[in-house]
Order: sequence, then C-alpha cells, then structure tokens
Amino acid sequence: MKSTLKRNDEVVVICGDDKGKFGKVLQVLREKSRVVVEGVALMAKHVKKSQQYPEGAIIKVERSIHVSNVALKAKYDDKRRSKISQ
Repeated sequence: MKSTLKRNDEVVVICGDDKGKFGKVLQVLREKSRVVVEGVALMAKHVKKSQQYPEGAIIKVERSIHVSNVALKAKYDDKRRSKISQ
C-alpha cells in the first residue's frame, strides 16, 4: 500500500479508540502499512529489574496503528473548515 506519510509529519487519528488525537509520526512501517504516532495507542509494558529500573516498572509505550486510521493534520483541518463553512 502506498503511503505519503513520513517521519515527523503531524497527523490526526480519524478512527479507533484514540479518534481525534493529534501527534507526530515517530516511525513508518511500510511493509505492514502501519505508523507509530507519538502519544497515541499507548500500551502498558512491564519491565524487569535492571540498572535503569532497579525496582522494575510499568512504562507506557506507543503501539503502531494502521495507516488508514490517520490523516495528515493539514488536509484534515482543510476538510473540517470546508464542512463548517457550508
């Protein structure tokens, strides 16, 4: 699937649990047609004891979401403006 999204693009989630959230693209997984967006689709990950986490921890990690569930923020804002003005 061809995707015009690149790293550091501003996007908005248009469907799913995180609908309406804005974020920056951190990673594009072209083979799987997925993107990782900053602050979207967070998952709790349990981490074992280590030097960085001496007591162990539960950290939040971004999961990937399908490309069809996001839109470029600029295009999304233009479409919204045209709907509101009608």
